[in-house]
Amino acid sequence: MPSESEVYAQRAVEYEALIAREDYQSNIPRALDELMEFGGKDVIDLGAGTGRLAVMLLPRARSVRAFDTSWNMLMVTRDKFRLARRNGLAAVADHRLIPAASSSADVILSGWSVSYLAVWNPASWRVELEKWLEEAKRVLRRDGQIVLLESLGTGNEMPMRLAHLENFYPWLDEKGFESKWIRTDYWFESLDEAVYLAGFFFGEEMADLVKKERLVILPECTGVWWLKV
Repeated sequence: MPSESEVYAQRAVEYEALIAREDYQSNIPRALDELMEFGGKDVIDLGAGTGRLAVMLLPRARSVRAFDTSWNMLMVTRDKFRLARRNGLAAVADHRLIPAASSSADVILSGWSVSYLAVWNPASWRVELEKWLEEAKRVLRRDGQIVLLESLGTGNEMPMRLAHLENFYPWLDEKGFESKWIRTDYWFESLDEAVYLAGFFFGEEMADLVKKERLVILPECTGVWWLKV
């Protein structure tokens, strides 16, 4: 099983195959629509990966800028932009140094990404998260909004706060983010596909669970956090 950093840097094709199976009931777009109307908004997607959220908003937003530290991932995003025949910018950037003018966005959106500032920087996690938040506030216009999606457990039907994000969740609470949770279950075309893709990203233990329980539908809980700045 490759590490998460190796997946993002080198395994975009397999990663895209996995997330294409996620949220088969389309709860993510419904949750976003409940938070705001994206029509006419300038959106920045941080940690855009292979562009799922960015492409989701392309038809409605005035502009979408997708940033990620992995060029490998962004190549898939650019292909999706071309196929959608919509204008979208995809470029390499760090969350703490966003290549955008001050007060140039209405929404900062980030899925399963900002938390890595805490996970990958255990000695300075608070400092890194504060840098990101200040940078997000810089690029947002007055009454702009930050929306984050993050895992509350794959393989379980009710939300649970994950041990490796033990610093991140309370930090969001401390900063005044509101939150709710949704189901983002995976639906796979076959058990073989489920075992392979679940094992590829989540590890052998998850692959064994999928195989044992024959989970063609793999349950998952996802948190949605939002903050108006």
